[in-house]
Amino acid sequence: MKVRNVLIMHGPNLNLLGMREPDIYGAVTLQDINRNLSKLAENKEIKLDFFQSNAEFALIDRIQQTMHDGTDFIIINPAAYTHTSVAMRDALAAVKLPFIEVHLSNVYARESFRQRSYFSDLAIGVISGLGAKGYELALEYAIASR
Repeated sequence: MKVRNVLIMHGPNLNLLGMREPDIYGAVTLQDINRNLSKLAENKEIKLDFFQSNAEFALIDRIQQTMHDGTDFIIINPAAYTHTSVAMRDALAAVKLPFIEVHLSNVYARESFRQRSYFSDLAIGVISGLGAKGYELALEYAIASR
């Protein structure tokens, strides 16, 4: 499969990166992450689409939109919905696109409720605990999949 269009999805509270619990999530902002990914994609014939929402329904709607908008690959940080959203899982299963699940913190070294993901068994990979670098590694994988 030739990857040309990558959707980068950021879940709830990720708009607060850089301000929210920097000891856990770091000082990098969501804008920094998106800017770094855009630079990484430059001259690679890859189009990135960034989407962040705090609303579960908006994230589900955006996932479903991939069925018709040419998206080839999804990089998703479902944030807190990782542990709660069967509806987002069902949407990802329905669209049948390859995706990588990304988490800034190591969810397996945190509270027990954070150690369960509704997405990991569907994902082609999971990157957890590498901070913003996890997004970059996921994009590098997508680019290499070309």
